[in-house]
Amino acid sequence: MGTLYIVATPIGNLEDISLRALRILKGVDLVLCEDTRVTKKLLNYYEITVPTISYHQHSKEKKMQEVLGLLSQGKNLALVSDAGTPGIADPGNELIDFLLKNNPETKIVPVPGPSALAAIASIAGVSMDKFLFLGYPPHKKRRKKFFEEIVQSQHPVIFYESPHRILKTLGELNEILRKVAVAKNHSIVVGRELTKQFETIYRGSIDKVMEMLEKGISKGEFVILVQGG
Repeated sequence: MGTLYIVATPIGNLEDISLRALRILKGVDLVLCEDTRVTKKLLNYYEITVPTISYHQHSKEKKMQEVLGLLSQGKNLALVSDAGTPGIADPGNELIDFLLKNNPETKIVPVPGPSALAAIASIAGVSMDKFLFLGYPPHKKRRKKFFEEIVQSQHPVIFYESPHRILKTLGELNEILRKVAVAKNHSIVVGRELTKQFETIYRGSIDKVMEMLEKGISKGEFVILVQGG
């Protein structure tokens, strides 16, 4: 039985990868990628020629069976996402659950590294002894409940958002905060394009951050930290 390595890859800056991760990627038989084109850029940068196959949020059970079959043949595989640590706001744990249910002896090995979640927490400027991570907000249903959970949290809350939804999301969060009369004093930290050339950190009230975003170019992925309590 082969081994499945869960390998964290850079969230932007290609230098943010461990020596161990590079050794694993060079040594496996196949790399499972969220988007093979994105992963190829990383592999080419480090002159890694290992073949790649796709595994992403739309992959069906047939693809999971294929992965199980490869491991059963003794193949060693690495699972990567486009950026960061697989399994965090990512379908990696669905694959792991499937593999373990079908073969409890499957060897799953974490190769830790970059994560937008850890990156924003490290520069928050508030106590992160306890915090809540909520992934991406729902697109339609349960959005209000999502924002209410943030407002009600006694601990900092971290979530992700895409560039075309960031202003809408902050506006909805601000509206709910105003209903409980804490919007003015509720500060947030927003990271855009973390570790990349145009990395930007926004700090302050939601009104202030929205104003800064409206003046700038809202491109790139966002990670948002909302002060708790």
